[in-house]
Amino acid sequence: MNAEILDELKKLLTRAYAPYSNFKVAAIIRDKNGKLARGVNVENASYGLTSCAERNAVFSFVAGGYEKPAELFLYSETEAFTAPCGACRQVLMEFDPNLPIVLINRNGNIKRVSISELVPLPFGPKDLDDAK
Repeated sequence: MNAEILDELKKLLTRAYAPYSNFKVAAIIRDKNGKLARGVNVENASYGLTSCAERNAVFSFVAGGYEKPAELFLYSETEAFTAPCGACRQVLMEFDPNLPIVLINRNGNIKRVSISELVPLPFGPKDLDDAK
């Protein structure tokens, strides 16, 4: 990870809409060609309608016509590392079960994981094929 990505994540974090939890998250997905798709969490008074930064980045990635994701960067201003929630893990698994995820805390410390580490027994397209 380079300093430019961290700077971009910090700027992006200011756009998060989190008036209820005040827990802001920024995500960037880089594709194999270096193009970036961005996302922030967007809360809603009807909590179930809240959308996480990771999913918003994925949706932006798809809408932008980007190619295979190469890496996801996830930043929050917390001491601990913030990992994707269960719903985000499922969405990320759809695109690459080995997707590298770079978790970054407020001190700039980094922890690298893959989505397959976070989702050891995933549900995916192969499960739908088995049902046919």
